[in-house]
Amino acid sequence: MPTVVHLSPDRLHRLLHGAVAVAERPALFRIAGPGALDCLQGLLTNDLVKPGADRLVYGALLTQKGMILSDAWVIRRRDEFLWISPRSRREETLALFTRSLPPRLARVSDESDRLAVITAHGPRAVASAQSAFESVPTDPGQLTEVASSHGPVLLARPHDTAPFRLLLVAAQDEVPDLLERMARAAIPAGDEVDGEGARILAGWPAIGAEIDDRTLPQEVRYDEIDAVSYSKGCYVGQETVARIHFRGHPNRELRGLVWPGESPSGAAVQGAEGREAGVVSSVLALPGRSLGLVKIRREILESGTTEVSAGGAPARLVTLPFAPDEIAA
Repeated sequence: MPTVVHLSPDRLHRLLHGAVAVAERPALFRIAGPGALDCLQGLLTNDLVKPGADRLVYGALLTQKGMILSDAWVIRRRDEFLWISPRSRREETLALFTRSLPPRLARVSDESDRLAVITAHGPRAVASAQSAFESVPTDPGQLTEVASSHGPVLLARPHDTAPFRLLLVAAQDEVPDLLERMARAAIPAGDEVDGEGARILAGWPAIGAEIDDRTLPQEVRYDEIDAVSYSKGCYVGQETVARIHFRGHPNRELRGLVWPGESPSGAAVQGAEGREAGVVSSVLALPGRSLGLVKIRREILESGTTEVSAGGAPARLVTLPFAPDEIAA
């Protein structure tokens, strides 16, 4: 069964027209050493060298067969890296680092219990944050730093396709003060429902929902969300990813679903003649309509049809991210 997130009209309006801050506790690792850049460049699907220092990059760790082990936001500083990944992948990520990173070249420290993340969502997030902090990144990928009583607070701006507009990394003890400061700047505190709602609206895949241990990057929009480099050279799983990109295509691709009413209880998606097309992985329930994410089989996409059955109810396939007229009532 898919995870269903319910957004009230006020919460939806805040995501679409205002701003909201969500405190998170991901897995977070600090990696430093003379070979840290080269070592991580050989693990992440995206390029850490080309953007330079003080940048934010999104990508993934892959298995040898090219399947996604975990996604990650990586902050590159001049002398270290901060690696941010889902909390559910903390042990797997640390185990991979232990196997793959020589301590004399790249030392890893687990900061998951000391540091926290705040994501700021909505089109007003960056402008509003400028009245709360003395330095706010304005360009995609940019990183700035501000001082605080518990140490530096890092502010990073992701690529425009991301479900949030700003990412803050700070000491866990600093989070209440930061949320209060942001609330005074018209960025009220939200919760995981706001974060999940923003993720689904952006058509952004998540570990445990759209991504499992058999998922390839191209199946979940990694090309569209700037999560893969095809020019950086070798990394773990690169051969499979490159082969699909240059010589073939994935058997499934992530698409959006739109229901005119409440989402059905079932998760199966069927095309013409009742043929299986995919399984709904995430649903955003809105007043009078619902939006979903599903990995659709290629033969359904090649047929050109957009009308399918999802959970026994008529639904329409759309490209991602969801367009304004698909979100509006």
